[in-house]
Parts: sequence; structure tokens; C-alpha cells
Amino acid sequence: MIESPLLIISGTLSFAAVVAVLAIAAQRLLGVRFGLVRILVATVVTLGLAGPVLIPVLSVFRSTDPERDPGTGPLWVVFLLMMVVALIMMVVLVIAEALVPPGSVPGPVEFFRSLRGRLSRGRRYSQITRIAVRHGLGPYLRGRGDRVDDRGGRVRLARSLREALDEGGVTFVKLGQVLSTRRDLLPAEFVEELGSLQDKVTPAPWSEIEPVLLAELGAPVDEVFAAFDRVPLAAASIAQAYTARLPGGEDVVVKVQRPGIRSVVAKDLDIVARLAATLETRTRWGRSLGLRDLAEGFAVALREELDFRIEAANMAAVAAAPPGPIVYPVPYPRHCTERVLVMQRLEGKPLAQAPADPALARDLLDCLLRQILVDGVFHADPHPGNIMVLTGGGLGLLDFGSVGRLDGAMRSALQRFLLAMNRQDPLAVTDALLEVVPRPEEIDEAGLQRALGQFMARHLGPGLNSVAMFTDLFRIISTYGLSVPPEVAAVFRALATLEGTLVRLAPGFNLVDEARAFAGAHLASALQSGTLKESLLQEAAALLPMVRRLPRRLERIASAAEHGRLSVNVRLLADERDRRFVTGLLHQVVLTVLGATSGLMGVLLIGTPGGPVVLPQVMRLYELIGYNLLVISVILVLRVLILVFRPRE
Repeated sequence: MIESPLLIISGTLSFAAVVAVLAIAAQRLLGVRFGLVRILVATVVTLGLAGPVLIPVLSVFRSTDPERDPGTGPLWVVFLLMMVVALIMMVVLVIAEALVPPGSVPGPVEFFRSLRGRLSRGRRYSQITRIAVRHGLGPYLRGRGDRVDDRGGRVRLARSLREALDEGGVTFVKLGQVLSTRRDLLPAEFVEELGSLQDKVTPAPWSEIEPVLLAELGAPVDEVFAAFDRVPLAAASIAQAYTARLPGGEDVVVKVQRPGIRSVVAKDLDIVARLAATLETRTRWGRSLGLRDLAEGFAVALREELDFRIEAANMAAVAAAPPGPIVYPVPYPRHCTERVLVMQRLEGKPLAQAPADPALARDLLDCLLRQILVDGVFHADPHPGNIMVLTGGGLGLLDFGSVGRLDGAMRSALQRFLLAMNRQDPLAVTDALLEVVPRPEEIDEAGLQRALGQFMARHLGPGLNSVAMFTDLFRIISTYGLSVPPEVAAVFRALATLEGTLVRLAPGFNLVDEARAFAGAHLASALQSGTLKESLLQEAAALLPMVRRLPRRLERIASAAEHGRLSVNVRLLADERDRRFVTGLLHQVVLTVLGATSGLMGVLLIGTPGGPVVLPQVMRLYELIGYNLLVISVILVLRVLILVFRPRE
């Protein structure tokens, strides 16, 4: 009764010792550290494989005559067998490294920590799928939906899509609002139907909103505001707005985030990303629209909109630009928090209720182009729900949750691009575009120039419709392997969204013609004589110190050349990263050569007859050395393979 627990403890300690020795040996021989779970799994697999491999060999040793053994031979064979066991573990680790790279499978802690979230997302995914199927969109999710050519069919499909998005909740309502402005992507029936999501969102009851205000403001509403109307002024997908008055008498709008939407948005964005990836992979229309990139941009913008402090900072940044015809509400930072935004109230009516006015459309376009090309801070989501017609005339721009920023170099490149488009110069447009987007190492520049020339002939001629302009431009960029930086993609998305807004504000409004007029009237002024002279003086002042040093340096170079002392020093591999790369490459080459040489020598020695006897009737010295060389060869090859599967930092 006493010996049994002692045997169990002794066996457990022995097993732990074997695990530790094998783990240390494998990691040292491979030169790579492995996780504890991977080591334990590899050890269990090794112990399972070691028995079938070693038992036949040990049975041969037991058949030998111990009296004829020289004494040291069995020790070498035991060492060889231990190396074989370690070798089995190394092979298991390398195969695991190739099949299951580190990080591809979450660890046990991460797995159990994320299990609840996975189950929650799964339930939400199932719910969204049921909504889509209930509204007849199931075949389209699988890429098998029928193409609808008649207008009545498109209207019914658009209505089903709008109802499904509305039932899906906040994220999908927001997605429908964004899509309702993309006349370059969707037919008119879809744009018209999805446009109703801009102002027909069911508000949350006051009983759900009041706790959010109390938690964010730290006091009841009646203590913070002199007056507060509990009936919402407007309800949107993310927040809803209320009218109020501060103790100082200022009329304000209080924007309150809907309760509990953060967790819903996180799960929904994951679903949107997976859905976009699936549709882009399985459907032709998904690939043509670039749904994966659209979903990523939508997710980034929506996450920013969930923090109202970012929106308050964006409002202040846009309002800091020189005043223009568009009015921006002023935030009150003292009362702005992550889920509550207090800002100046603008009196007016929604854009959808305003009569057509080309002058206002032109002011709105000039405002956004000036923000993009001159100020560098622009409203990235100018859909109709974010614009109102003021009572005293003019437009007010709302909702600065999504704002783009451009540095001076990018603004200059975009200015040159627009000016070249205005002149319809394919060569200049190509050069400006390659300044806007990262230039790849290999590009068919002549083909790109021809494609852009055809693009301008198709979209910039008099009286032509520009609805599909941005889609065609993105298709050209994708065809020639150009990647659009996120800030430039935000510009294109904002302009595409603005086009739908302008068409609603002034039907027949041509964004291309008005943008070309803006380029001719505003950007060309930068090249006038006075501005050009000032720019040249600034550049000359910056170059003056270098020009002063240039004669002395030229004189030293000429003197050294005259006396035969001119030399050029070139330091190869001066960068530490280059040295590490070359050293690692040489290490792999040396290990590969040594492994191949050891394997070849081992095979030759195993096949060589004669030599001193190590174990009578079992093994001679040449064979023992050959087997050891084969083990060394396999170890070196495995070390090279592990470096291939897991390159060092």
C-alpha cells in the first residue's frame, strides 16, 4: 500500500525529467524556443512513436552474448538510441511548425477567454443570416442569386435589402446609409430605397437614454442644463439628438450614443468583414466592387464615430480653417464625453426637405474641395443626413465623427492631379497619380497613361455623366497594381458620397465640371507670378547654406584629383540589418552543406565492410559512426527547415 504511491510519484518525476531533457535538447539543437503546450504535445507523440522504433532494436541487443561484449560498445549504442528519441521529437516539432505555425491557433488561455465572445458572435451571425433569408436574400449571400434586369424586380430586391438592413440593427442601418449615397456602385432603385434609412430610424426610449447621460455627465440632466427636451430632435443609427439650453442661455444640441451599441457594433463589423470577404471571393460583382476594402474603410470610420471626443476634436479642427459659405456647429468641450456630445444648435431643415438649389450645391462642393486640397482636414462622410439647409440661408455641415487628414505633400500631389485632369493631359495625370499612390517597382507606365487618357475621354467630355467615374478610376488603379493609401481612399469615398448628395440637392449637377472650374479658379492661382516668386524665394533661402559650402567642397575635390589623392570609400553591409541577413543566409548554407556531407559520409560508412567490432553479431565501428553521422545530418537539416518555417527577427 505504501509502495504504490511512491511508484506513482517516482514515475511522475521520471516522466517530468524526460520531458525536461527532451525539451531542452530539442530547443538547443534546433536553436528555437517553443511554447509549453507545443513541447508537451510533441513529447507525448514522441513517447508514442519511440516504442515501435526502439523495441525491435533493443530485441537485437538482447540476443547478443553479454560475455563477448567489449564493454564500451553498448554505451555508444545507448547514446545513439537517445539521440534517435530526441531526433523523433525534433521531427515532430518541425512538422508541427510547418503545419501549425505559432500564432495560428490560440493558446488555451486565449481560447477560453474568447470562447464567450465567439459564441456571442455566432449567435449574432445566425441572427443576421436568418434575417437575410427571411427577406429573400439567402441566394445572393451564397453568390447564386438571379440577375434582376427589370425595374420592378430591382425595386422589390432593393426593398428587401432595406428591410433586412433596418432589422439588422445599428451597424447595418449605417451601412445602408453609406450605400444610399453611392450612385457609382448601385442602381438608382437601390439608392432611392436605401435613402429612407437616413431619417427613418426608430428612436430609443428616454428610459434607456437617461442612464447614459447620468453616467457620462456625472449629474442629472436638470442640474447640467437649464432646459432639456426629452423628445428627440432626430434619431440616427448610432446616436440621437435632443435640444437643450445651457445655464448661460446658449441653445445647444445634445447628441447621445445609443446604449449598448458598442458590443453589437464589434460583432456586426466582424460579420460585415467576413461577409465582404466571402462575396468578393465567390461573386464577380463583389470582386469588381472591391468589397473587402470597402468593408475595411467602413469599419474604420464607424469605430471612430463611436467616440464623441474624436468628433469634438474634429469639429474644432475643421472650424479652425478660414470661414466660408458653410456653417459648422461649435462644440462645448466641457460637456463632451465619450458618449455625449454637446454642440451649438443650428436652425434649419433637413436637406431632403429643401428645394433644388444649384448655388448651394456649388458652395458645398467648393467647401469640401477646399477642405481637401487647401486645408488638409475634410469631412469624410457628407451624405444628405449630415447636411441641413439653414433658416437664414446657406448650409450647415453636421456629424464630424469621420474626418480625413492630408499632409502638405499629399495635398500638393492631389492639386497637380486635379489641374492635370482639368487640362486633360494624360502624361501629367499619370505623373500626378504616381505621386498620390505608392509607386510599385514594376509598372506599365505607358499602358497606365493610355488607360487614364481613355478614362478622361469617357468621363470628362462635355455633357457626359460622371456617376461611374470613381468606380472606373478604382478599376484602373487595381488593374495596374497600384495601392491607394487610406487617406486618399477616404478622399475618393468622400467625393463619391458627395456626388449623391449633390444630385439630391440639385438634380443634374455635374461634379466633374464644377471640380474643373474650382481647379481653374482657385488652384491655378498658386501658379501666379506673385505666389511663384514667393515660393522661389523660400526655396532659395533653404538652399543658401548648401550653396555657400559648395565652392569649398568642389575646390577640395579638384585639389585631391590634381595630386592623385582622390579616392572613393564604399562601405558594404554598413547596415546592421544587412549584416544580420547575410550572416543568417550563410549560416543556412553552411548547415545545409554540412548536413548533406554528413549524410553522404554516413551512408558510405554504413556500407563499408570491416572495422573493429563494437557489438558482436550486431554492429561494427564503421556502422556505428555512420549511424551517428546520419543522426547529425538529420539534425542539421531539421535546423535549416525550422529556420525556413520560422524566420528569425
